[in-house]
Amino acid sequence: MTNQIKIFDTTLRDGEQSPGCSMNLEEKLRVAAQLEALGVDIIEAGFAIASDGDFEAVREVARQCQTATVASLARASIGDIDRAWAALKGARNPRIHTFIATSPLHMAVKLNKTPEEVLEAIRLSVSHARNLCGDVEWSAEDATRSDPDYLCRTIELAIKSGATTINLPDTVGYATPETYGAMFRDVLNRVPNADQALFSTHCHNDLGLAVANTLAAVMAGARQVEATVNGIGERAGNAAIEEIAMAIHVRGDVMPVRTGIVATEITRASRLVSGITGMAVQANKAIVGANAFAHESGIHQDGMLKDSSTYEIMTPASVGQGATNLVLGKHSGRAAFRSKLGELGYDLSDNEFGDAFKRFKDLADAKKTIFDEDIVALVDDEVLRGHDRIQVIEVEIHCGTGPARAIVTLDIDGVEATAAVRGNGPVDALFNAVRKLVPHDGTTLQLYQVHAVTAGTDAQAEVSVVLSEAGRTTRGTGAHNDTLVASAKAYVNALNKMVVKRGRGALEGLEAAG
Repeated sequence: MTNQIKIFDTTLRDGEQSPGCSMNLEEKLRVAAQLEALGVDIIEAGFAIASDGDFEAVREVARQCQTATVASLARASIGDIDRAWAALKGARNPRIHTFIATSPLHMAVKLNKTPEEVLEAIRLSVSHARNLCGDVEWSAEDATRSDPDYLCRTIELAIKSGATTINLPDTVGYATPETYGAMFRDVLNRVPNADQALFSTHCHNDLGLAVANTLAAVMAGARQVEATVNGIGERAGNAAIEEIAMAIHVRGDVMPVRTGIVATEITRASRLVSGITGMAVQANKAIVGANAFAHESGIHQDGMLKDSSTYEIMTPASVGQGATNLVLGKHSGRAAFRSKLGELGYDLSDNEFGDAFKRFKDLADAKKTIFDEDIVALVDDEVLRGHDRIQVIEVEIHCGTGPARAIVTLDIDGVEATAAVRGNGPVDALFNAVRKLVPHDGTTLQLYQVHAVTAGTDAQAEVSVVLSEAGRTTRGTGAHNDTLVASAKAYVNALNKMVVKRGRGALEGLEAAG
């Protein structure tokens, strides 16, 4: 058995299914390019039949990718599979990924099919996919709650029908490392033609065991793992690529396998996905969190000064994390700022760098000390959203003992517009002004949250906003040393994502929703 583990990234498909994580085409292409730089083997670009937008994303990612295999998800139906192939056929290395549920609960309640009908659906769908494409993956949805004997029958049939990869997902995060590993050992031993396919994991994190379950399956014989950057995904998310890759790298003594991941690109990928989706990485997140290589305890600091291996099992540089010993302020020049951006995993174009440097100098005039977290916030907030259709130009607030008044200027598709509106407090007035400029009466504010990026009274504020409309949810973030300006940026960021998520060609679509 090979000791090479294939990395199947599903950030653009399963990851994007996180509430509020919709990406537009430009953003998906940018993420796909970084995933290739990261060294993933397969990129699942979307679910081609889900929408015209998903079809276009799969097609364009397939055309762009030079080395990675590009996959599209498809249900066990001829229409789904044909649509997937239509999007994929321009890829250098295409893969059709088809699936059907195999657990008694899903077959009876969701599919309304008998076990024999599901077997026939597997035969027809997989053989049709294989007639179109030489690389076919088949997934047994809810495999961990399926009957073991029946699961073996479905796998044997899928391989016989042409599947080259068999994926056994822990769809609802129900498994434990012991049970998930045992399932792989069981099917590899019992399925007669198991040696003719590669076996894959796909773990959800509902019990916080997604990475542990994935590694247990690898030890049991799985040779492909499906995961996402930062672990984003449905509900509690998926197994995190960066955690799987570094666990295998650091603990090669107990896991004698390897991946093709370029570890130094991990932080860059993490920050790109976080900046585009607005899903902040928690500070204590393994590998890529702000505190992953931070040490405050005096005992730990003493050990680190003597030998960093006393408290670090990997170096920040090994995963692309920059050291935090370069203190920036208002007297810093372009060279120092560019060096810091490189340490933090950013590679900006000249125009993007110019925008970021101007914002940095403005912030440095307002703050005594600039921390790494300040720079991350300003780059993610300003540069990565430079192409949004609605942008905040100016915010002016008047408040005191009487009603608050907000004067807001927005750039809407290249045209500036200003509104002055009163409200019950400054935030209410601010959001009312945005609503007057971009009407969206059918949209409701679900969450408004403020926290300081760093310590001190001059700290930048980072605001999170969640909007909902007709069952759709978007999350926006904004950072600024003025809390109300940050609030405006966060609200408008969420509004931009709602435009993308609704798939309308014009901003007037928001008004129509009211």
